[in-house]
Amino acid sequence: MQARVKWVEGLTFLGESSSGHQLLMDGNSGDKAPSPMEMVLMAAGGCSAIDVVSILQKGRNDVADCEVSLSSERREEAPRIFTKINLHFIVSGKALSEKAVARAVDLSAEKYCSVAIMLGKGVEITHSHEVIEL
Repeated sequence: MQARVKWVEGLTFLGESSSGHQLLMDGNSGDKAPSPMEMVLMAAGGCSAIDVVSILQKGRNDVADCEVSLSSERREEAPRIFTKINLHFIVSGKALSEKAVARAVDLSAEKYCSVAIMLGKGVEITHSHEVIEL
């Protein structure tokens, strides 16, 4: 995997993935775009949500919606790394069992989500979930 990041202006940069997708990043507290740390947090949520939905669908569960609410804490001093991250999954569907959702969240956390597992080497990561019956 490769990528590049090019300076646009001020502290705004354009990232481009090897697959050709582009996105802006902003070092000015996210004035024009997410900051790199916001993107890391969203990447953990996106990676985990993809896993959870995929696992539930492969188990033939009727998933209608999945949202991950992420909260984090960071060090006050530089480097301002994350010290804690919580991923709270809100999964909706028909006849969706608590057990199936818990299993999907656990599998993502322990086995599949590369981003969260990598971050977990230096950050306390917790997971929680709720199921909404439609």
